[in-house]
Amino acid sequence: MPRRSLLEFAREQYARRQVRYTLVSVIAVAVGQTVLLFCSVVLNMDPVPANVVAVAIGSIPSYLLNRIWVWGRRGNHQFMREVVPFWIMAFIGLAFSTLLVHYASLWSDSPLVINAANLVAFGSLWVIKYLILDSVMFGKGHHPGDEVVEEPALV
Repeated sequence: MPRRSLLEFAREQYARRQVRYTLVSVIAVAVGQTVLLFCSVVLNMDPVPANVVAVAIGSIPSYLLNRIWVWGRRGNHQFMREVVPFWIMAFIGLAFSTLLVHYASLWSDSPLVINAANLVAFGSLWVIKYLILDSVMFGKGHHPGDEVVEEPALV
């Protein structure tokens, strides 16, 4: 069996939905954490409102990248089948992360502790969210009539 190059292996892994989902999660976390830190440090917002702003802003690229790049969904956004369930999941994450951020802020006023609490909350919901997105919202065959692209192009 011939050995594959590292580049071939990376391309093969990149084409997998789980890898794309992970990369989107990394982007969403980077956006959310940056906004949370900015709100806490620069705008001097209290931790809970800063967390609400961070989750709301971070959810936008997460939804769009998951829909288009991870699951290859094109066409109109179906409000009740896609947007509403995605925002419900975002708000469940928001509620959980806000609870953890609140308790973390009672323990410490360090922005890094606040960011860590946010990360723990969303990290613990990460797998559940993938399963819901794949099996209910964006997976193949869930929206008759929509164009589904099996292999999304590189961003």
